Amino acid sequence: MENYKDGHEVPIWFKLNITVEEAVAYSGIGRDKLYELTNREDCPFVLWIGSKRLIKRKKFDEYIESVNLI
Repeated sequence: MENYKDGHEVPIWFKLNITVEEAVAYSGIGRDKLYELTNREDCPFVLWIGSKRLIKRKKFDEYIESVNLI
Protein backbone atom coordinates (compact mmCIF):
# COMPACT_ATOMS: atom_id res chain seq x y z
CA MET A 1 0.00 0.00 0.00
CA GLU A 2 1.11 3.50 -0.74
CA ASN A 3 1.32 5.97 2.15
CA TYR A 4 0.32 9.57 1.57
CA LYS A 5 1.40 12.65 3.50
CA ASP A 6 -1.85 12.71 5.46
CA GLY A 7 -1.27 9.12 6.65
CA HIS A 8 -3.88 7.46 4.44
CA GLU A 9 -3.02 4.25 2.66
CA VAL A 10 -4.57 3.25 -0.66
CA PRO A 11 -4.82 -0.52 -1.19
CA ILE A 12 -3.62 -1.79 -4.57
CA TRP A 13 -7.10 -3.06 -5.47
CA PHE A 14 -8.48 0.52 -5.23
CA LYS A 15 -5.84 2.06 -7.48
CA LEU A 16 -6.49 2.56 -11.18
CA ASN A 17 -2.79 2.35 -12.04
CA ILE A 18 -0.04 0.54 -10.19
CA THR A 19 3.74 0.45 -10.46
CA VAL A 20 5.59 -2.55 -11.85
CA GLU A 21 6.75 -3.40 -8.33
CA GLU A 22 3.14 -3.33 -7.08
CA ALA A 23 2.10 -5.50 -10.05
CA VAL A 24 4.77 -8.04 -9.09
CA ALA A 25 3.37 -8.26 -5.55
CA TYR A 26 -0.23 -8.21 -6.81
CA SER A 27 0.14 -10.92 -9.46
CA GLY A 28 3.11 -13.06 -8.53
CA ILE A 29 4.55 -12.49 -12.01
CA GLY A 30 8.25 -11.63 -12.02
CA ARG A 31 9.57 -8.14 -12.61
CA ASP A 32 11.57 -9.13 -15.70
CA LYS A 33 8.51 -10.81 -17.27
CA LEU A 34 6.36 -7.72 -16.61
CA TYR A 35 8.98 -5.49 -18.22
CA GLU A 36 9.08 -7.87 -21.21
CA LEU A 37 5.27 -7.77 -21.55
CA THR A 38 5.03 -4.00 -21.17
CA ASN A 39 7.79 -3.37 -23.71
CA ARG A 40 5.58 -4.81 -26.46
CA GLU A 41 3.90 -2.28 -28.76
CA ASP A 42 0.53 -4.04 -28.43
CA CYS A 43 0.51 -4.30 -24.61
CA PRO A 44 -3.06 -3.37 -23.57
CA PHE A 45 -2.32 -2.65 -19.91
CA VAL A 46 0.72 -0.35 -19.93
CA LEU A 47 0.44 3.42 -19.41
CA TRP A 48 3.54 5.45 -20.24
CA ILE A 49 4.07 8.73 -18.41
CA GLY A 50 7.24 9.98 -20.03
CA SER A 51 9.67 7.13 -19.43
CA LYS A 52 7.78 5.82 -16.39
CA ARG A 53 5.51 2.84 -16.95
CA LEU A 54 2.41 2.14 -14.93
CA ILE A 55 0.13 -0.86 -15.11
CA LYS A 56 -3.57 -0.25 -15.76
CA ARG A 57 -4.80 -2.59 -13.03
CA LYS A 58 -8.24 -3.46 -14.47
CA LYS A 59 -6.83 -4.07 -17.97
CA PHE A 60 -4.04 -6.13 -16.38
CA ASP A 61 -6.64 -8.26 -14.55
CA GLU A 62 -8.53 -8.79 -17.81
CA TYR A 63 -5.33 -9.74 -19.63
CA ILE A 64 -4.33 -12.27 -16.96
CA GLU A 65 -7.82 -13.80 -17.05
CA SER A 66 -7.66 -14.19 -20.84
CA VAL A 67 -4.31 -15.97 -21.19
CA ASN A 68 -3.17 -19.46 -20.28
CA LEU A 69 0.55 -18.96 -20.83
CA ILE A 70 2.82 -15.98 -20.34
